[in-house]
Amino acid sequence: MKIHAVVTDTDILIVGAGPVGLFLANECVRRGLRCRLIEQRPSQSAHSRALAIFPRTMEILDMGGLVAPFLAAANRVTSVAVHAHDRVLAHIRFEPQESPYPFVAMVPQNVTEQLLVEALRHRGGAVEYNSTLVGLEPRTDAVRVRVNGGREAREVSARFVVGCDGAHSAVRHLLNIPFAGGEYAELFLLADIETNDALPADQMQLCPSESGAVAIFPMSATRRRVVATVARPEGAAPSLELVRRLLEARGPGSLAARALHWSSYFKVHHRHVKQLRVGRMFVAGDAAHIHSPFGGQGMNTGMHDVWNLAWKLDLYVRGHGSEALLDSYGAERVPVIESVIGTTDWLTRVMATPGRFVQGMRNAVIPVMSSLGPLQRAFVERLSELAVAYDGSPIVEGSGKRWFDDSLRGSNAPCRRFVLMLGDDNNPTVQRAARDLIGGFSDILELRAVSGSDATLVRPDGYIASATHHGGTTAALNSMRSLLERQTQAA
Repeated sequence: MKIHAVVTDTDILIVGAGPVGLFLANECVRRGLRCRLIEQRPSQSAHSRALAIFPRTMEILDMGGLVAPFLAAANRVTSVAVHAHDRVLAHIRFEPQESPYPFVAMVPQNVTEQLLVEALRHRGGAVEYNSTLVGLEPRTDAVRVRVNGGREAREVSARFVVGCDGAHSAVRHLLNIPFAGGEYAELFLLADIETNDALPADQMQLCPSESGAVAIFPMSATRRRVVATVARPEGAAPSLELVRRLLEARGPGSLAARALHWSSYFKVHHRHVKQLRVGRMFVAGDAAHIHSPFGGQGMNTGMHDVWNLAWKLDLYVRGHGSEALLDSYGAERVPVIESVIGTTDWLTRVMATPGRFVQGMRNAVIPVMSSLGPLQRAFVERLSELAVAYDGSPIVEGSGKRWFDDSLRGSNAPCRRFVLMLGDDNNPTVQRAARDLIGGFSDILELRAVSGSDATLVRPDGYIASATHHGGTTAALNSMRSLLERQTQAA
């Protein structure tokens, strides 16, 4: 193989053009960073795979200027029903009131990738297909990356490398990062089918049974995703006849499968890394964590990974970020990842464990638990990812909860700036201290007036870095200054 040593300076080299890599590339281009996105496949996926986009992810797409086409493409789901054959064990409304997106947006992964590719091209970016990562060589101020493009190999110099290259991540393997966890014993079936319109288009169904589970996700009034456990494979890929038998045995009796669009078998793992950063190299999405499809959290969690990382890389590249800021990516995301894996593991064991005794227990317990308002709200808040917070982070003081209102939507999103939300009835001394704080960080901090007397420091990703209640004070503003200094000193 002939090797051409071509040095191409770029700020961020992204490996993998699935939804996570494409979203990160869009964020880099939106922020004016130089980035390259390589993908070993010759084109984007033609299959739907990941499907559900939850409310917090829709908010993030909103802040990134990408939400409109997803709203146009989505089938909106607002409830979850748990069935035991034709008996409804529970009916849970999925309508979080604290978000402008109170639904699950059902968008097939191939459509998600298409929308993100189109947005990237519109912004002047591109995907480099047929490009396989084969080597990483860390340098003092960059990473030397070797890419195989077929008959020729090339070398690229990047300030940072982010591996968004899936469960078999080349980046993770080259960095020798352990991928700890295990595999579920069950074999899973996935099938996209054409159906009748007997079930509501705005409702997903979870159907545990003594022989295993079926989950049904509506892509439209007459097209659905079916995920089910099976004892053994029948043929190279699931047939329409097999899907029909599973639905007849476990699903709502009114649903009829009329045609099969695509299907496959797969095994499910629950694994994650403990280390998301090695020097100037990072992993995100399935390269960093994989888990059960029950809950639909995989793609959403991966997109949240790079949403957390993008603004930190941006500040660092522009000379405003510290090593502590880069380290906070792992400190903040690993606990979230562990929580997501815990939730999906629990759902899998509750829904997918077969057996007559277990089914009897489910039939007795699920109606009681689902009737409790606080448990319903906790379930919705956890799946929606609206409850994600970064309390305990080294760059956060306080709850670290999300802040999302009209001032952060669309073109109002702060991008690479922190925002100091200051109450308009604070006294003149506090107002002067706020102006002094802004002056000291004029490149990365802006002031916005809000009603009341509180002071809240909001990060570029829409999470609260620090807040005071019952009135802003100069001492609180000085604390915010110290917090900004720790994470934004010159790199």
